[in-house]
Amino acid sequence: MAKFTKEEVYKRIEEENVRFIRLQFTDLLGTIKNVEIPLSQLDKALDNQMMFDGSSIEGFVRIEESDMLLHPDLDSFVVFPWTSEKGKVARFICDIYNPDGTPFEGCPRYNLKRNIERMEKLGFTDFNIGTEPEFFLFKLDERGEPTMELNDKGGYFDLAPTDLGENCRRDIVLELEEMGFEIEASHHEVAPGQHEIDFKYSDAVKHCDDIQTFKLVVKTIARKHGLHATFMPKPLFGVNGSGMHANMSLFSNGVNAFFDENADEQLSEVAHQFTAGIIKHAVNFTAVTNPTVNSYKRLVPGYEAPCYVAWSGQNRSPLVRVPSSRGLSTRIEVRSVDPAANPYMAMSVMLAAGLDGVENKLTAPEPVDRNIYVMDKEEREANGVQDLPATLYDALQHLKEDEVIKGALGEHLLEHFLEAKEIEWDMFRTQVHPWEREQYLSSY
Repeated sequence: MAKFTKEEVYKRIEEENVRFIRLQFTDLLGTIKNVEIPLSQLDKALDNQMMFDGSSIEGFVRIEESDMLLHPDLDSFVVFPWTSEKGKVARFICDIYNPDGTPFEGCPRYNLKRNIERMEKLGFTDFNIGTEPEFFLFKLDERGEPTMELNDKGGYFDLAPTDLGENCRRDIVLELEEMGFEIEASHHEVAPGQHEIDFKYSDAVKHCDDIQTFKLVVKTIARKHGLHATFMPKPLFGVNGSGMHANMSLFSNGVNAFFDENADEQLSEVAHQFTAGIIKHAVNFTAVTNPTVNSYKRLVPGYEAPCYVAWSGQNRSPLVRVPSSRGLSTRIEVRSVDPAANPYMAMSVMLAAGLDGVENKLTAPEPVDRNIYVMDKEEREANGVQDLPATLYDALQHLKEDEVIKGALGEHLLEHFLEAKEIEWDMFRTQVHPWEREQYLSSY
């Protein structure tokens, strides 16, 4: 997306006949929130004077300290192309500030910037991210509610007529391109009804903004096709779940710090150290990168999702893969992340994990180039391969043990995240599920 001055924003608003402005931000759980204002209030918003009630937002503040300020990021300005020609809607992504003008520590976007500042102190200028968010398309019923009926029976890279989601996916791509996205590919994924659209990597804050915008566009355009798009990690039993593989690299003034043409596999010492940090902290940051009860239904053997903490440049069963591209494209891919994650928080914890490896010059374990899925537990232990947590509860216990990951979230986000997720786990734990009735109602 282009860089904008205030003058350029006003010019674009006039040219596009924009009548309303959405001030958008992301809450603790990764949900997009927004305050919509008429054009008459834009001056006030751009002067960072737009206030809202933070006590109503998940993970923000208590009712006695509710006033919060929205600070729009001019660079995030975009006009939604699908809105009415009679008066379009434009959007700014905002950071959250306290009334005294200090950044709000519970703002996930600000928290990512805080972690990037730590990275810059180590001599790096950019944390580049490229993600691959997958989603399912289900049909809507006559009332506009989602059903469990898929829109197609396609498989990986299938074409129409098998892939009936193709037209919807194409319209999503067109809308995204009109909003400034550089789309690299779109295709049907492995499971029926599952899709992927890949867009170009960018610096971490912008890319997290793009993930949130991407989700909004996908859901909006799907609905125009009579479909419900969901980024739920595992909506269906017996087929692949949806991941959001995260490709990441550190740069210093345009130079990829992960690339060394003279090193083994052309991977620099920094790349190995960053990988070592990811491996060291992976079990402990999983609660953040896989934050729902449902996330752990995806992280099981047999459906291409990684369940084991290892790395390799050769196969796709470990948690971390090193794609074959080199030069500016040298990167590591963390394959466990799912699209239910709050992207700002997920990137914060993974950056902190990697930087811990760099700062403390950690040594990465030997790569595991065999198919880990066919190893038994003894073989995995012999190769130093840990299992990822099996449940959200387990993941939360591991999170509580890791000072690096807790520090990456900060006290406010950590406290409210743990509170919200422990409530979520307890609701799931005490619920009686259909499977239990099927198994036990007649037998006992």
